[in-house]
Amino acid sequence: MKKTKVVLLGDSIRLFGYGIKVPELLGEEYEVFQPTDNCRFSKYLLHTLLDYKKEIDDADIIHFNAGEWDVSREFSTDGRPFTSLEEYIDNMTRIVKYLKDKNKKLIFATTTPVLAHHYCNSNEDIIKYNKAIVPVLMEMGVEINDLFSLVSESPCDYIREDDAIHLSDKGIEVTAKQVAEHIRALS
Repeated sequence: MKKTKVVLLGDSIRLFGYGIKVPELLGEEYEVFQPTDNCRFSKYLLHTLLDYKKEIDDADIIHFNAGEWDVSREFSTDGRPFTSLEEYIDNMTRIVKYLKDKNKKLIFATTTPVLAHHYCNSNEDIIKYNKAIVPVLMEMGVEINDLFSLVSESPCDYIREDDAIHLSDKGIEVTAKQVAEHIRALS
């Protein structure tokens, strides 16, 4: 039996989060590739598409996320997010066009919330960026996996208190389950 090939791309919410559990949840019918690198912000993710060309070309389904670094004000001297909203939308549409040209089934995971005391990311910015990108990607035929709403149901349970951004063990479990469900639905 031919295995469905899946690629998981994204920032640390994938790398240290749902990506840990998704291969196990999908089981033996799936072959899952994900980089050991943090795909960081949208422009970096766009660049990594070339680094993982072989894996992407062989994939049936690609699940991706980017946004936490884009909305971050950590590197800002003027209070602006790292990536402007316009640039974020441009980067994300370029990613989708590249992947669509390869006839891939695509799933975009919305950026997850942070706890209120996070030092450089705000839920206000995350909501703004999610609200702007979701309709654009849906119009391009991308399936949306709303991890923001899922994690928002119980942020104190699903987000680690110590850094206020990364998923807790419970958060990893629930997001991985939802990621696996979306992948199975597209198989």
